[in-house]
Amino acid sequence: MLTKKQYQLLMFINKTLKETAVSPSFDEMKDAVNLKSKSGIHRLISSLEERGFIRKLPHRARALEVLKLPKIKPKAIIEEEKEIASSNPSNDNVIDLPLYGKIAAGTPIEAIRDENEKFTIPNSFVGMGEHYALTVDGDSMIEAGIHDGDTVIIKKAQNAHNGEIVVALVDGEEVTLKTFRKDNNEVSLIPHNEAYEIRKLPAERVSIQGILSGLVRKY
Repeated sequence: MLTKKQYQLLMFINKTLKETAVSPSFDEMKDAVNLKSKSGIHRLISSLEERGFIRKLPHRARALEVLKLPKIKPKAIIEEEKEIASSNPSNDNVIDLPLYGKIAAGTPIEAIRDENEKFTIPNSFVGMGEHYALTVDGDSMIEAGIHDGDTVIIKKAQNAHNGEIVVALVDGEEVTLKTFRKDNNEVSLIPHNEAYEIRKLPAERVSIQGILSGLVRKY
C-alpha cells in the first residue's frame, strides 16, 4: 500500500496529465502534496517508479507516465475522508453541477449552458477536477448503456485516452458524445449503435470538451 504522500502525488500527476497532457513541474508537485523541498518530490517519484506506478520517459525533461493507479487508498486518506464526512452536515455531502442542455449537432457546448440550471448529486459521484452534467439527446450510444434522456456526468478535460467516451467539439460548432480513438493525426468518433457510422476526422478538427465520469437515469 502507498503512503499518504505517495498516493497524493500519484493522483496529482495522473490528474494533471489527463487534463493537460503535460507532466506537472516539481514546484507544482511540491505545492500539491505540501512539501517544502524538491528533494522530497524526487524521493516520492523514485519510490513510485520502483513500485511500478509511474515511469520516467527517456529523452524528455521531467516527463512522466502513469502506468497504473492503486486499488486501495492509504489508511490515512480513508480516515481523513471519514472525519470530513462525519463533521459536515448531510447537505454538504452533495454537490451542484452546472447542467448543460441536450447535446445536439450544430451547437457549441457553451451555447447550451444555462447558468441557472443545476444538477445535484452526491459528492461521491465525482472525483478530482471540474465536472458538469449533460442531458443526452438521441440513441447513438445506446449499446454503451447511454440512453436518450439520461444525464451524464462529464469531467472537464482537453485530452483523452483511446477508448474513453468523450464530449467532442467538431469544427468549433458541433458537439457529440462518442467513444474517442486517435491514430496518428486522425480521430475516430465511434457510436455504439449499428444505425450510426464511425466518423473519421483530421485531429485538428476535433477538440475534447470532457470525459464521461458517470451516468444518472430516471425511471
